[in-house]
Amino acid sequence: MNTQDGGHYDAAVDALAAREYGTAGNRYTRGGRRVLADPRPDLDPFEPDEKGWVGQGLQQLLVATVAYRVAGAERRATQRAVEGIAVTRDLERVLDAPGQRGCLGEFVADFRVAGGLDGVDAAYESAVERYVAAGDDVDSPQALATTPLFGAAAATIKQVARGQANGEIAIKWEDLHGGDPSQAGAFLAHRARFKKQRFAGLVDKAVADGHLAAPRGTTEYGNETHRCPNCGANDVNWAGTDVLCMRCSTPTEQT
Repeated sequence: MNTQDGGHYDAAVDALAAREYGTAGNRYTRGGRRVLADPRPDLDPFEPDEKGWVGQGLQQLLVATVAYRVAGAERRATQRAVEGIAVTRDLERVLDAPGQRGCLGEFVADFRVAGGLDGVDAAYESAVERYVAAGDDVDSPQALATTPLFGAAAATIKQVARGQANGEIAIKWEDLHGGDPSQAGAFLAHRARFKKQRFAGLVDKAVADGHLAAPRGTTEYGNETHRCPNCGANDVNWAGTDVLCMRCSTPTEQT
């Protein structure tokens, strides 16, 4: 993370590793609110920002919503999703660089999925329309898609998916984006179309399994000094404040 979250993000990841999903939701919530209020020393969240750093606050609220669902805290998940949508709508007033409103529309749809709310399909279609409308004004959709706002909007679906793929990268760049960056609108709109097809099923599976993986940080296959006490793997993931098993997100033990 590159924003000021008061350490709550790492604490949330630690809670995921301990399978304390309600606590993880609380910590992600606190981190998200902290970032939304004061993302970086040089940024005012009520002023335009072509990079969209404040999006990392939205991302923490989004993954908090999923964590609450996994914890069985349905009411709190609903409340967090409604909160996330309200904040996202407010940010539409300031994040107005070409393509950013499409990404915010993507977030609105994601919050609807994560919170189990209605209106999902219409929200994703609205995001598609925004991307297509902005296409002629986007100079480089590839560069835009690597900004903090767009990275934040992609982070939660990737995190949920890796928990159902043995810890591997289950959603790649080419999955999220169109194949022709010269068609900027369609290139970016593919993000919303892909999520419309996949995100709800991934969240439902995480809830059914009662498991939300830690996000993927720096990884190493075949580490010689750490082994997972749960599944025996020695593929590791540096995330949160601990060394986690890349496969099941359990804190590893040194050998």
